[in-house]
Amino acid sequence: MREQLEKEVIRLKRMVSSLASAVETAVRQAVAAAAEPNSEMAAAVITRDDAIDRMEVTIEEECLKILALHQPVAGDLRYIITILKVNGELERIGDLAVNIARHTLGFAERRSGEPPEKIDFAEQVLLVRQMLKRALDALVSRNCLDANEVMRMDGEVDEINKQVIDRAMALIAKYPEHAASYVDAMFISRHLERIGDCTTNICEDVIYLELGKIVRHPRLESEP
Repeated sequence: MREQLEKEVIRLKRMVSSLASAVETAVRQAVAAAAEPNSEMAAAVITRDDAIDRMEVTIEEECLKILALHQPVAGDLRYIITILKVNGELERIGDLAVNIARHTLGFAERRSGEPPEKIDFAEQVLLVRQMLKRALDALVSRNCLDANEVMRMDGEVDEINKQVIDRAMALIAKYPEHAASYVDAMFISRHLERIGDCTTNICEDVIYLELGKIVRHPRLESEP
């Protein structure tokens, strides 16, 4: 029975790795499409989201099957619970990549042309992609130190998001005829910020997996 559980856990790890790779690709292509903007690349991200959704459902079903058939305890149970939670976060990140792609299509379809001043997402994109990659590496290696470092980076992403929104609001006042494009830019920044939040959630799950400690609500930990 134990040997069978180990085989199914190994298979589960491979499935999660495939999902993580697909989600990383979706994020990379979505932000690349937004930078140009490239409507064909954005449409491809949207089309491939169904495959990510199917993978997420398959992984959830596999986790539930393992829980029902093997009734794991201690570390094994914590691992399956962690995978269930990470699986949901990865699917949400895929959805956020789709949202970015949809706003990119809005850029491309708008007849008023490109706005005279663009909003640069380069720094925010770089940070978010680093966070996602490092969070997934931390999950594989079960490295709490790396997970904590990724969680710290989320504050930088939040600050950049505020700066982008402030700049977009100023540009809307300056170029009201391009307001729709700047609103799309604000939504793209907000979706990037939410990807950072989901990545932080994955890192919290890594800490739970390794230490059995829930760190979602640090204020509660400080209370007697």
